[in-house]
Amino acid sequence: MYLQRRNRILRSNPSIRSLVAETTLKPSDFIAPLFIDEGENVVFEIPSMPNYFRRSIDGTVKEVKELWSLGIKSILLFVKAADDTKDNTGKESWNPDGLMQRSIKAIKNAVPEMIIMTDVALDPYSSYGHDGIIENGEIVNDPTVEALVKMSLSHAAAGADIVAPSDMMDGRIGAIREALEQHNFTSTGIMAYSAKYASCFYGPFRDALDSAPGFGDKKTYQMDYANRIEAIKETLMDIEEGADIVMIKPAMGYLDIIREIRNAVDVPVSAYHVSGEYAMIKAAVKMGWLNEDKAVLESLTSIKRAGADLIATYFAKDAVKLIS
Repeated sequence: MYLQRRNRILRSNPSIRSLVAETTLKPSDFIAPLFIDEGENVVFEIPSMPNYFRRSIDGTVKEVKELWSLGIKSILLFVKAADDTKDNTGKESWNPDGLMQRSIKAIKNAVPEMIIMTDVALDPYSSYGHDGIIENGEIVNDPTVEALVKMSLSHAAAGADIVAPSDMMDGRIGAIREALEQHNFTSTGIMAYSAKYASCFYGPFRDALDSAPGFGDKKTYQMDYANRIEAIKETLMDIEEGADIVMIKPAMGYLDIIREIRNAVDVPVSAYHVSGEYAMIKAAVKMGWLNEDKAVLESLTSIKRAGADLIATYFAKDAVKLIS
Protein backbone atom coordinates (compact mmCIF):
# COMPACT_ATOMS: atom_id res chain seq x y z
CA MET A 1 0.00 0.00 0.00
CA TYR A 2 1.34 3.42 -0.97
CA LEU A 3 0.56 6.43 1.21
CA GLN A 4 1.67 9.95 0.32
CA ARG A 5 1.83 10.83 4.02
CA ARG A 6 2.12 8.70 7.13
CA ASN A 7 1.18 10.80 10.14
CA ARG A 8 2.27 8.09 12.57
CA ILE A 9 5.93 8.76 11.73
CA LEU A 10 5.87 11.73 14.10
CA ARG A 11 4.36 9.60 16.88
CA SER A 12 6.70 6.65 16.62
CA ASN A 13 8.75 7.08 19.81
CA PRO A 14 8.96 9.33 22.89
CA SER A 15 11.84 11.40 21.55
CA ILE A 16 10.11 12.40 18.34
CA ARG A 17 6.81 13.01 20.14
CA SER A 18 8.64 15.37 22.47
CA LEU A 19 10.34 17.06 19.53
CA VAL A 20 7.08 17.99 17.81
CA ALA A 21 4.86 18.54 20.87
CA GLU A 22 2.74 21.65 20.40
CA THR A 23 2.11 22.19 24.12
CA THR A 24 4.59 21.72 26.95
CA LEU A 25 4.37 22.37 30.67
CA LYS A 26 7.08 24.12 32.67
CA PRO A 27 7.33 25.08 36.35
CA SER A 28 6.78 28.79 35.72
CA ASP A 29 3.36 28.00 34.21
CA PHE A 30 1.97 27.24 37.64
CA ILE A 31 0.47 29.33 40.41
CA ALA A 32 0.36 27.43 43.71
CA PRO A 33 -2.68 28.26 45.89
CA LEU A 34 -1.92 28.24 49.62
CA PHE A 35 -4.31 28.18 52.57
CA ILE A 36 -3.15 29.94 55.74
CA ASP A 37 -4.42 29.68 59.32
CA GLU A 38 -3.65 31.39 62.60
CA GLY A 39 -1.35 29.79 65.18
CA GLU A 40 1.99 28.02 65.07
CA ASN A 41 2.90 24.59 63.74
CA VAL A 42 -0.59 24.20 62.33
CA VAL A 43 -0.85 21.59 59.56
CA PHE A 44 -4.46 20.67 58.81
CA GLU A 45 -5.27 18.29 55.96
CA ILE A 46 -8.42 19.39 54.17
CA PRO A 47 -10.75 16.36 54.26
CA SER A 48 -12.21 16.91 50.79
CA MET A 49 -8.76 17.70 49.32
CA PRO A 50 -6.53 14.73 50.20
CA ASN A 51 -2.85 15.62 50.65
CA TYR A 52 -3.56 19.36 50.59
CA PHE A 53 -3.14 21.39 53.74
CA ARG A 54 -3.97 24.57 55.56
CA ARG A 55 -0.90 25.78 57.43
CA SER A 56 0.06 28.50 59.87
CA ILE A 57 2.45 31.19 58.68
CA ASP A 58 5.59 29.36 59.81
CA GLY A 59 4.67 26.23 57.87
CA THR A 60 3.56 28.29 54.88
CA VAL A 61 6.98 29.94 54.69
CA LYS A 62 8.64 26.52 54.62
CA GLU A 63 6.28 25.42 51.86
CA VAL A 64 7.01 28.55 49.82
CA LYS A 65 10.74 27.91 50.08
CA GLU A 66 10.22 24.41 48.71
CA LEU A 67 8.01 25.69 45.88
CA TRP A 68 10.66 28.21 44.91
CA SER A 69 13.36 25.52 44.92
CA LEU A 70 11.22 23.54 42.46
CA GLY A 71 11.01 26.48 40.06
CA ILE A 72 7.48 27.66 40.90
CA LYS A 73 7.51 31.45 40.70
CA SER A 74 4.08 32.48 41.97
CA ILE A 75 1.68 31.69 44.79
CA LEU A 76 -1.92 32.69 45.48
CA LEU A 77 -2.77 33.27 49.13
CA PHE A 78 -6.04 32.54 50.92
CA VAL A 79 -6.57 32.93 54.66
CA LYS A 80 -9.01 31.39 57.12
CA ALA A 81 -10.28 34.27 59.21
CA ALA A 82 -11.14 33.57 62.83
CA ASP A 83 -14.87 33.46 63.50
CA ASP A 84 -14.71 36.36 65.97
CA THR A 85 -13.31 38.64 63.23
CA LYS A 86 -16.16 38.04 60.79
CA ASP A 87 -18.93 40.58 60.28
CA ASN A 88 -20.96 42.14 57.47
CA THR A 89 -18.39 44.84 56.67
CA GLY A 90 -15.32 42.70 56.03
CA LYS A 91 -13.21 45.22 57.93
CA GLU A 92 -10.79 42.53 59.11
CA SER A 93 -9.73 42.14 55.47
CA TRP A 94 -7.91 45.48 55.55
CA ASN A 95 -6.51 45.16 59.07
CA PRO A 96 -2.78 45.98 58.67
CA ASP A 97 -2.04 43.33 61.31
CA GLY A 98 -4.43 40.77 59.84
CA LEU A 99 -3.46 37.23 58.92
CA MET A 100 -3.15 37.99 55.20
CA GLN A 101 -1.01 41.05 55.78
CA ARG A 102 1.30 39.24 58.20
CA SER A 103 1.57 36.31 55.79
CA ILE A 104 2.58 38.53 52.89
CA LYS A 105 5.32 40.17 54.95
CA ALA A 106 6.68 36.87 56.28
CA ILE A 107 6.82 35.29 52.82
CA LYS A 108 8.41 38.35 51.22
CA ASN A 109 11.03 38.41 53.95
CA ALA A 110 11.84 34.73 53.42
CA VAL A 111 11.59 34.47 49.61
CA PRO A 112 11.74 38.02 48.22
CA GLU A 113 11.54 37.03 44.56
CA MET A 114 8.42 34.87 44.87
CA ILE A 115 5.47 36.55 43.17
CA ILE A 116 2.76 36.88 45.81
CA MET A 117 -0.80 37.04 44.54
CA THR A 118 -3.55 37.64 47.09
CA ASP A 119 -7.21 36.76 47.04
CA VAL A 120 -9.41 39.86 47.21
CA ALA A 121 -12.95 38.90 48.25
CA LEU A 122 -15.02 39.29 51.38
CA ASP A 123 -16.31 35.74 51.82
CA PRO A 124 -13.58 34.61 54.27
CA TYR A 125 -14.36 37.66 56.42
CA SER A 126 -18.14 37.73 56.04
CA SER A 127 -20.47 36.46 58.73
CA TYR A 128 -22.75 35.51 55.81
CA GLY A 129 -20.09 33.71 53.74
CA HIS A 130 -20.78 35.87 50.70
CA ASP A 131 -18.33 37.84 48.57
CA GLY A 132 -20.12 41.08 49.31
CA ILE A 133 -21.87 43.21 51.90
CA ILE A 134 -25.50 42.30 52.61
CA GLU A 135 -28.31 44.84 52.79
CA ASN A 136 -31.91 43.67 53.10
CA GLY A 137 -30.94 40.19 51.95
CA GLU A 138 -29.15 41.47 48.82
CA ILE A 139 -25.44 41.45 48.00
CA VAL A 140 -24.87 45.13 47.26
CA ASN A 141 -22.33 46.04 44.61
CA ASP A 142 -20.96 49.52 45.26
CA PRO A 143 -20.39 49.31 49.05
CA THR A 144 -18.67 45.98 48.41
CA VAL A 145 -16.35 47.57 45.85
CA GLU A 146 -15.38 50.20 48.42
CA ALA A 147 -14.42 47.43 50.84
CA LEU A 148 -12.47 45.57 48.13
CA VAL A 149 -10.49 48.73 47.41
CA LYS A 150 -9.47 49.03 51.07
CA MET A 151 -8.53 45.35 51.09
CA SER A 152 -6.41 45.69 47.94
CA LEU A 153 -4.57 48.72 49.27
CA SER A 154 -3.74 46.90 52.50
CA HIS A 155 -2.35 43.94 50.54
CA ALA A 156 -0.25 46.25 48.38
CA ALA A 157 1.06 48.05 51.48
CA ALA A 158 2.07 44.69 52.98
CA GLY A 159 4.07 43.82 49.85
CA ALA A 160 1.76 41.86 47.56
CA ASP A 161 2.92 41.85 43.95
CA ILE A 162 -0.50 41.18 42.44
CA VAL A 163 -3.98 41.50 43.92
CA ALA A 164 -6.56 39.06 42.58
CA PRO A 165 -10.19 40.18 42.95
CA SER A 166 -12.31 37.03 42.83
CA ASP A 167 -15.66 38.52 43.78
CA MET A 168 -17.21 39.38 40.38
CA MET A 169 -18.63 42.73 41.51
CA ASP A 170 -19.18 45.25 38.72
CA GLY A 171 -16.55 47.97 38.38
CA ARG A 172 -14.14 46.71 41.01
CA ILE A 173 -11.12 46.45 38.69
CA GLY A 174 -11.34 50.10 37.67
CA ALA A 175 -11.85 51.20 41.27
CA ILE A 176 -8.89 49.15 42.51
CA ARG A 177 -6.63 50.36 39.70
CA GLU A 178 -7.52 53.99 40.41
CA ALA A 179 -6.85 53.54 44.13
CA LEU A 180 -3.51 51.83 43.54
CA GLU A 181 -2.44 54.70 41.30
CA GLN A 182 -3.62 57.36 43.75
CA HIS A 183 -1.72 55.72 46.62
CA ASN A 184 1.46 55.28 44.54
CA PHE A 185 1.26 51.48 44.32
CA THR A 186 2.04 51.79 40.65
CA SER A 187 3.94 48.50 40.44
CA THR A 188 1.16 46.40 42.00
CA GLY A 189 -0.59 44.28 39.40
CA ILE A 190 -4.19 43.09 39.15
CA MET A 191 -5.17 39.56 38.17
CA ALA A 192 -8.91 39.79 37.59
CA TYR A 193 -11.16 36.81 37.97
CA SER A 194 -12.90 38.01 34.85
CA ALA A 195 -14.95 34.91 34.00
CA LYS A 196 -15.72 33.24 37.31
CA TYR A 197 -18.68 30.93 37.01
CA ALA A 198 -21.19 29.95 39.69
CA SER A 199 -19.90 26.40 39.84
CA CYS A 200 -20.55 23.38 42.05
CA PHE A 201 -16.84 22.54 41.80
CA TYR A 202 -15.83 25.01 44.54
CA GLY A 203 -17.15 22.84 47.38
CA PRO A 204 -13.82 21.55 48.78
CA PHE A 205 -12.37 25.09 48.71
CA ARG A 206 -15.20 26.30 50.91
CA ASP A 207 -14.42 23.46 53.30
CA ALA A 208 -10.82 24.63 53.39
CA LEU A 209 -11.71 28.15 54.53
CA ASP A 210 -15.11 27.59 56.15
CA SER A 211 -16.53 30.14 53.72
CA ALA A 212 -19.67 28.55 52.32
CA PRO A 213 -22.54 31.04 51.91
CA GLY A 214 -24.84 31.14 54.90
CA PHE A 215 -27.90 31.61 52.73
CA GLY A 216 -28.78 31.32 49.07
CA ASP A 217 -26.04 31.00 46.47
CA LYS A 218 -23.65 33.20 44.50
CA LYS A 219 -25.53 33.28 41.21
CA THR A 220 -26.38 36.99 41.37
CA TYR A 221 -22.71 37.88 40.97
CA GLN A 222 -20.85 34.83 39.63
CA MET A 223 -21.55 33.91 36.01
CA ASP A 224 -24.14 31.51 34.63
CA TYR A 225 -22.32 28.42 33.33
CA ALA A 226 -24.66 28.39 30.32
CA ASN A 227 -23.06 31.59 28.97
CA ARG A 228 -20.04 32.01 26.72
CA ILE A 229 -20.31 35.44 25.06
CA GLU A 230 -20.82 37.05 28.45
CA ALA A 231 -17.38 35.79 29.52
CA ILE A 232 -15.73 37.65 26.66
CA LYS A 233 -17.62 40.82 27.49
CA GLU A 234 -16.68 40.63 31.18
CA THR A 235 -13.04 40.02 30.33
CA LEU A 236 -12.74 42.87 27.84
CA MET A 237 -14.31 45.24 30.37
CA ASP A 238 -11.80 44.20 33.04
CA ILE A 239 -8.93 44.85 30.66
CA GLU A 240 -10.32 48.28 29.84
CA GLU A 241 -10.49 48.98 33.58
CA GLY A 242 -6.84 48.04 34.09
CA ALA A 243 -6.47 44.29 34.62
CA ASP A 244 -2.96 43.01 33.89
CA ILE A 245 -3.91 39.30 33.85
CA VAL A 246 -7.36 37.76 33.38
CA MET A 247 -8.61 34.56 34.96
CA ILE A 248 -11.14 31.92 33.96
CA LYS A 249 -12.51 29.76 36.78
CA PRO A 250 -13.08 26.76 36.79
CA ALA A 251 -10.77 25.36 34.10
CA MET A 252 -11.47 21.81 32.96
CA GLY A 253 -15.17 22.30 32.29
CA TYR A 254 -14.49 25.65 30.63
CA LEU A 255 -11.75 24.92 28.10
CA ASP A 256 -13.89 26.50 25.38
CA ILE A 257 -14.05 29.73 27.40
CA ILE A 258 -10.28 29.74 27.90
CA ARG A 259 -9.79 29.44 24.13
CA GLU A 260 -12.38 32.12 23.33
CA ILE A 261 -10.75 34.57 25.72
CA ARG A 262 -7.22 33.71 24.56
CA ASN A 263 -8.33 34.54 21.01
CA ALA A 264 -9.94 37.81 22.11
CA VAL A 265 -7.31 39.44 24.33
CA ASP A 266 -3.65 40.41 24.29
CA VAL A 267 -2.91 40.12 28.02
CA PRO A 268 -1.82 36.96 29.86
CA VAL A 269 -4.64 34.48 30.47
CA SER A 270 -4.78 32.35 33.59
CA ALA A 271 -7.10 29.52 34.51
CA TYR A 272 -7.95 28.05 37.90
CA HIS A 273 -7.91 24.26 38.15
CA VAL A 274 -10.27 24.32 41.09
CA SER A 275 -10.69 22.27 44.24
CA GLY A 276 -13.52 20.12 42.91
CA GLU A 277 -11.46 19.22 39.84
CA TYR A 278 -8.58 18.27 42.14
CA ALA A 279 -10.89 16.24 44.40
CA MET A 280 -12.42 14.33 41.47
CA ILE A 281 -9.01 13.14 40.31
CA LYS A 282 -8.00 12.20 43.85
CA ALA A 283 -11.23 10.27 44.38
CA ALA A 284 -10.89 8.35 41.11
CA VAL A 285 -7.28 7.52 41.94
CA LYS A 286 -8.31 6.25 45.38
CA MET A 287 -10.84 3.94 43.71
CA GLY A 288 -8.18 2.65 41.33
CA TRP A 289 -9.96 4.07 38.29
CA LEU A 290 -7.23 6.52 37.19
CA ASN A 291 -3.45 6.73 37.18
CA GLU A 292 -2.82 9.93 39.13
CA ASP A 293 0.38 11.03 37.39
CA LYS A 294 -1.10 10.57 33.93
CA ALA A 295 -4.38 12.26 34.89
CA VAL A 296 -2.58 15.28 36.35
CA LEU A 297 -0.36 15.84 33.33
CA GLU A 298 -3.16 15.30 30.82
CA SER A 299 -5.50 17.66 32.67
CA LEU A 300 -2.97 20.45 33.03
CA THR A 301 -1.75 20.07 29.45
CA SER A 302 -5.35 20.38 28.21
CA ILE A 303 -5.76 23.64 30.12
CA LYS A 304 -2.58 25.07 28.64
CA ARG A 305 -3.46 23.76 25.18
CA ALA A 306 -6.78 25.58 25.42
CA GLY A 307 -4.85 28.83 25.79
CA ALA A 308 -3.96 29.41 29.43
CA ASP A 309 -0.58 31.05 29.98
CA LEU A 310 -0.78 30.44 33.72
CA ILE A 311 -2.54 27.71 35.67
CA ALA A 312 -3.50 27.96 39.33
CA THR A 313 -3.60 24.36 40.50
CA TYR A 314 -3.38 22.33 43.69
CA PHE A 315 -1.27 19.89 41.70
CA ALA A 316 1.45 22.52 41.07
CA LYS A 317 4.14 20.85 43.18
CA ASP A 318 3.27 17.36 41.97
CA ALA A 319 3.23 18.47 38.33
CA VAL A 320 6.65 20.10 38.55
CA LYS A 321 8.13 16.91 39.96
CA LEU A 322 6.54 14.92 37.15
CA ILE A 323 7.73 17.13 34.31
CA SER A 324 11.23 17.45 35.68
